[in-house]
Amino acid sequence: MFNALILNQEEKRTIAAIEQIDESQLPEGDVLIEVDYSSLNFKDGLAITGKGKIIRNFPMVPGIDLAGTVISSEDNRYQAGEKVVLTGWGVGENHWGGMAQRARLKADWLVPLPQGLDSKKAMMVGTAGFTAMLCVQALLDAGVKPEAGEVLVTGASGGVGSVAVTLLAQLGYKVAAVTGRVEQNGPLLEKLGASRIIDRSEFAEPARPLEKQIWAGAVDTVGSSVLAKVLAQMDYNSAVAACGLAGGFDLPTTVMPFILRNVRLQGIDSVSCPFEKRIAAWEKLTELLPDSYFEQACTEVELAEAPKYAEDITNGQVTGRVVIKL
Repeated sequence: MFNALILNQEEKRTIAAIEQIDESQLPEGDVLIEVDYSSLNFKDGLAITGKGKIIRNFPMVPGIDLAGTVISSEDNRYQAGEKVVLTGWGVGENHWGGMAQRARLKADWLVPLPQGLDSKKAMMVGTAGFTAMLCVQALLDAGVKPEAGEVLVTGASGGVGSVAVTLLAQLGYKVAAVTGRVEQNGPLLEKLGASRIIDRSEFAEPARPLEKQIWAGAVDTVGSSVLAKVLAQMDYNSAVAACGLAGGFDLPTTVMPFILRNVRLQGIDSVSCPFEKRIAAWEKLTELLPDSYFEQACTEVELAEAPKYAEDITNGQVTGRVVIKL
């Protein structure tokens, strides 16, 4: 028997509770894993609190990522004792996820733990950091160079945003970081590499079709009216990597930035990212993230604390990454 955070639905309310479960209750899969760490992402927060329609079938173990050790494997790509990482693939949404001491998963969903990382550090990066790397790679692929000007990161104090700030700074970009809690989060963002901090209130006014050109590139984790404002302020021939909807899934913009300023809007999906691209992203993360990131931008909690932090993350009260020790 082992511990798991189990979500059930009662009278349209999501109830989270730690339960003892048996290995036989785990869903089908090729690889049985002893989970060392999971992490708390915004999507996990929506699932655990029931604020978002993330989970359709109950009971469910949340946790869209995990890192741990292979106990047994029916796939010859993985052997007992090997360390692995999982992000995405609908785990924690429609397949039992990482917030349990054991998980059974498909081998196709896994990647070997990158050299230079242990399980805890891998989850300090987690889905959020992996997504941030995909966003930064999209800007690189679009030809956005450090000398072109400032790069904006919205939702900069969150999981994706804080890693994006760190990665961009490490690559030599001048980073402007947007946060709703400047006094609280500004010092950390500056330590991570932000050259200036911008209050989210500056993006509160509805965007005009086109505004003053400011940004050479942008990573947006918020969506909705914030993304519309960002698009209106982009330089000619710039790019925006969009990966989040914390502010809403609508986009009240016009075609003007695209057809008059040649702005590229690149969507970023980390859930179904192909294996080769995953490996490349993890290698780049290992190369770029400094030791100072792991020392400054992460909080470790116990499984029993996950529901509280889930509420906090959906209310914008979490800074950086939250890792869950199993």
